[in-house]
Amino acid sequence: MLKVDHAGEFGAISIYTGQLAMARLFARDLVPELVEFRSHERRHRAIFAAELSSRGVSRCRSYWLCGLGGLALGVLTGLLGRSAIAATTVAVESVVLRHLEDQLVQLEGRDAPAVLAISAIVEDERAHHDQAATHVSQESFVYRMLEPTVSAATEAVIWLGMRV
Repeated sequence: MLKVDHAGEFGAISIYTGQLAMARLFARDLVPELVEFRSHERRHRAIFAAELSSRGVSRCRSYWLCGLGGLALGVLTGLLGRSAIAATTVAVESVVLRHLEDQLVQLEGRDAPAVLAISAIVEDERAHHDQAATHVSQESFVYRMLEPTVSAATEAVIWLGMRV
């Protein structure tokens, strides 16, 4: 789980990096928010990296796939503008939050350091979701198109990461 969480954080950093590049052209008002979110994701990745290191475990084989896929998703949704950037964050964070909350239930009483690591980031992820949701209407065409697609892709990457 922690290996996939670590790779997922790299994917999130990459999404925000791609979105930032495009937001500087198409949605300048979102740049400070995206910079802040990316800094959170970098901290999250460091938390998971420390957990992997303390356990003597290497990173997930899907690490670079998450990074490349995240960058592509970030650039593409960034090109689509403000609503697409926000819809992507809402979709990704919805899936991530569900997975992290499931992990907390599975690990409670079994792995206190992992629970502590995951708990340390849940609040940030929820804040990203909620803040992004203020930028897009769930009834908008962009949201209705991107949410199921991005959610399914995020689920697929997690599923793949758990199996490679």
